[in-house]
Amino acid sequence: MSRWLITGAGGMLGCDLVALLRDRGQEAIGLARRDLDITEEAAVGATVRGSRPDVVLNCAAWTAVDDAEASEDRAAAVNGGGAAHVAAACAAARIPLVHMSTDYVFAGTARRPYAEGDPPCPGTAYGRTKLAGEQAVRRLLPTAGYVVRTAWLYGAHGPNFVSTMMRLERERSTVDVVADQRGQPTWTVDVAGQLVALIRSRAPAGIYHATSSGTATWFDLAREVFGLLGADPARVRATTSSSYVRPAPRPSYSVLGHDAWSLAGIEPIGDWRPALRRAFPALVAARRDVVASGGG
Repeated sequence: MSRWLITGAGGMLGCDLVALLRDRGQEAIGLARRDLDITEEAAVGATVRGSRPDVVLNCAAWTAVDDAEASEDRAAAVNGGGAAHVAAACAAARIPLVHMSTDYVFAGTARRPYAEGDPPCPGTAYGRTKLAGEQAVRRLLPTAGYVVRTAWLYGAHGPNFVSTMMRLERERSTVDVVADQRGQPTWTVDVAGQLVALIRSRAPAGIYHATSSGTATWFDLAREVFGLLGADPARVRATTSSSYVRPAPRPSYSVLGHDAWSLAGIEPIGDWRPALRRAFPALVAARRDVVASGGG
């Protein structure tokens, strides 16, 4: 049995990762922010030394994309500096690190899927801080650092687009959703499975893209959610990004390529539509819990 240390375990992906590992009989040490603040270098080092894990998975991050525009230094302390602290601790302990990153390291203006080796060109503060974290991991752990980029995540353990659409279906007769941003809706449980497979396979260190196959717009995804709820998908109306101006511009194209998985002998995540259908019972149950607790 291996010992896995997961930072950011209170988040959507971290929760599913801890649950998956424990279901498979692995020892998973899940640390939420209240348990470990990765911006505190000494605490990170002491935790890794004291826990003596076989592998660390860093899911801790500043994910408030818009807030990062006004607080880039604070976001950088987590996404850049914090990642460097975790990587340095893993290097000292001579153990591998899986570090989660994002499609925002790219400009989001491509017309073909971004390959793992394509040069990053972030257009937001969030993207710049996440790129700094990637660079720290690759520099400090050249043969034992895994950078795994993901995007358009949804799951049962945190706020996300799918849960928002489930709520709005109950509250509104129609919903306007942007149809000019394209990406890959991805279930956090599927990402967790890829991360475990990555370490189990002893795949080479480097960059991997953990997103579903196929593509969709937010409009497509919203209509799929309405359909699974038994509601009329026509209640979802298409609009453009110009209707929702935000401090951080959203990428118009967030499709990531998956060649690195095939080279490592690991199947990429399958199409997003069947994944959403598989996820839906857990999402409905989580939504019921939120409503029952008075969360809206």
